[in-house]
Amino acid sequence: MAIANKKWLTSLLCLGLAVSVSACGSSKEKGSSADPSASTGTATSSATASGSEAKPQLHVLNIWMNDDYNTYPVAKLIEEKTGYKVKYDMLPQDKVNDKLNLLISSGEPYDLVTIAGDRSLYGDYAKKGALVDLGPLIDQYGPNIKAKMSQESLDALKIDGKIYGIGNRSSAFASYGLMIRTDWLEKVGLSAPTTIDEFTAVLKAFKEKDPGGNGDKGYPFTITGESPMVADLMGAFNLANYWTDVDGKLVQPPLNPGFEGYLTYMSSLYKDGLLDKEFAVNKDATMKEKFTSGRIGVAPLAWWDIPTVTDALQKNFPDAKIAFLPALKGPDGKLGLGMGGGFDRISFIPKSSKNPEDTIKWINAKLEDNLFKEIAIGEEGKHYTYKDGVYSPILPTFTDERNQANNYLTGIDEKNYPTYWQARVQKDMRLFEGFNYLNNVLPAEARLVDPVALAPSMPINSKNSAAIGQLLNDYLVKVFVGEEPVSSLPNFVKKFNAEGGQDNYDEMNAWYTTLKK
Repeated sequence: MAIANKKWLTSLLCLGLAVSVSACGSSKEKGSSADPSASTGTATSSATASGSEAKPQLHVLNIWMNDDYNTYPVAKLIEEKTGYKVKYDMLPQDKVNDKLNLLISSGEPYDLVTIAGDRSLYGDYAKKGALVDLGPLIDQYGPNIKAKMSQESLDALKIDGKIYGIGNRSSAFASYGLMIRTDWLEKVGLSAPTTIDEFTAVLKAFKEKDPGGNGDKGYPFTITGESPMVADLMGAFNLANYWTDVDGKLVQPPLNPGFEGYLTYMSSLYKDGLLDKEFAVNKDATMKEKFTSGRIGVAPLAWWDIPTVTDALQKNFPDAKIAFLPALKGPDGKLGLGMGGGFDRISFIPKSSKNPEDTIKWINAKLEDNLFKEIAIGEEGKHYTYKDGVYSPILPTFTDERNQANNYLTGIDEKNYPTYWQARVQKDMRLFEGFNYLNNVLPAEARLVDPVALAPSMPINSKNSAAIGQLLNDYLVKVFVGEEPVSSLPNFVKKFNAEGGQDNYDEMNAWYTTLKK
C-alpha cells in the first residue's frame, strides 16, 4: 500500500511554530466545550476510592476527539480507581492555537492541558512563565512517572534545564509508503517495482495501456501540492527524514546531496505525463477521491488510511486490489521509509492551576501498572485476548470502550505500551496488514529513524521553520511543474539559508554535536 511521506514535514513542523495536528469543533452537546465560563471544578471535592480522603475535582483541557470525554467509559474507570473527579473540556477543531493562547493568557484555571506533540508551542509557554515547573512535584509525588518514562523522554521536554511537560512518547514506526493498484499491475503484466527505474516503467505502462480505462481523464500517479516530498521516493534519494546525517552533520533537504536527484526525477515524471498535472492544487481529500474513483494507479497514503480507502475503492470497483510497494532503491542504492518518533501528546500544568500537587498525584496514579493497562486496552476476556505475546481486541467492545483510550493517557509506560498499543491496529485486519507490512515484513534497513525525534526545544528552529518550510514547499512545486529549472537549486539554497535555514542548521548541529561527546 502506498503513502506519501509527510514525515519530512512532520519533523519540520514539530520544530516549527504553533502548528496544530489535531482538533475539531466542539459543542456542549458533545460535552467538551473549552468555554472559559465553564465550571472549573476547583470548589468541588470527591472522596477517594476508599472514601478516606477528600480530593479536589480537577479541570482538564484535552485535544479534540469524536466522543464526550466526560461520558466515555474510560473516564469512569479513572475516577473509580484514582478517586479524582475530573471535568474534561476539549479544544476546537479549527484555530486550535488561537483558542489555546486565549485560555492560557486569560489565566483560565485548568489543572492540566494536553496538546498534540507541538514542542515549539509548549516551549513558548514555558519560556513565557505560563507553566508550572514539574520537576519538584514529580520528585515528591511522581514515582511512577519516573519509573515508567525514560530519562531521555523527560530530558527532551526540558526548557532551560527544567521539566514543564509530560510527553506521550510515540512508538517509532513507519507510517507512509506508496500504494498501488495491484489489479492494474496484473492487467499490464508487471510485478511490483523494487527500484526507481522499475517504478517509472510501471507508470509508463499505466499511461500507455490505460488499465483503468480513463483515457485522458486519469494519470498513473498523484500526490498533493501540500506534500511534495513523497514517502519511499524520498528514501531513494537519501531524504527519508527531513533532517539527515551527512558526514556527521544534520542537513535539511536543500543541503542534502540527494535533493537535486529528487528534483530531477519528480520534474521528469511531470513532464512525461506520469504525474497528475493537477497535483499542485490537490488536497488530501482530492487525492484520495481520485484514487478511489479509479483515475489514479498510485498514490501516497498512510496505513491508517487503508480501511476507508479500500471501502470507497471497492464500492466503485469490487474487484480492485491495492498494496504497499516495497522501499524503492534509488540510483545510488539508497532506500528507506522515514519512521515516526518524538511525542504524540504533551501535557502541562498552567500556572493558573489551583491543584498542581493533586494533578501530579492523579497522573502518577494513572501510571500504576494494572490501571495503566486497563485504561489503555481494557480487561482481558472483555476487551482483549492475550496469546503468544500478542494482545488482540475483542470486537466490537474494544472499539466501543477503548478506541479513544489513548486520549486519556498522560505519560505512558514506555516499556509495555508499544506492545499494548498494537491491539489498536488489529481492530481491522486490513489496517493491521498494512502496518505489519511496513514495520515487520519490510527489512529493517528499509526503516530509518528520525535523528531529531527527541531533540529538545529549539527556539531558533521554532521561529524560522514554518516560513522556510513553506519556502521549500513552494520551490518543490515550481520545479516539478517546470516554472523553475533544477539548475536554480544553488540560488534557492542561498535564499533558504538567508531566510533561516543556516540558523536552523547551526542550532540543530550545536545540539547534535553534544550527542557524540
